[in-house]
Amino acid sequence: MSNISDVIEAYLKKTLEKNSENIIEIKRSVIADQFECVPSQINYVINTRFTVERGYIVESKRGGGGYIRIIRITHEDKAKLIDEIIAMIQPSVSQQAAADILERMLEEELISERELKIMVSAIHRNTLALQLPIRDEMRTRILTAMLSALKY
Repeated sequence: MSNISDVIEAYLKKTLEKNSENIIEIKRSVIADQFECVPSQINYVINTRFTVERGYIVESKRGGGGYIRIIRITHEDKAKLIDEIIAMIQPSVSQQAAADILERMLEEELISERELKIMVSAIHRNTLALQLPIRDEMRTRILTAMLSALKY
């Protein structure tokens, strides 16, 4: 069974998909009431599941009329997207950020589920048994090579 964070994430993604402009504005308290959770749970989901690495921009306005705006970044040119991802991960990338990037690539249908698993295992901290920051730098080199290979 999914936990509440997964349910909230799925709801927000589904709501985004329904909007042709790939933008939604929500009120944290309204969503919290809808899912019978605390507003900080909504913050957690947005801060961890709707990141730039995953292809989202989040804007917020505090106060009584405040809102949270979630924008899905879309690309028509897949090669340009890969180039932007490569630029974003330089000079090093954490395991979590790399996993988020690969998850986004799966959602964008740039890689298959099988390729995702292979790539994640190749850049995992257990595979790259090195000390930080060298491990994150090596992960970037490997991920860059894999992403570059996808362009051609």
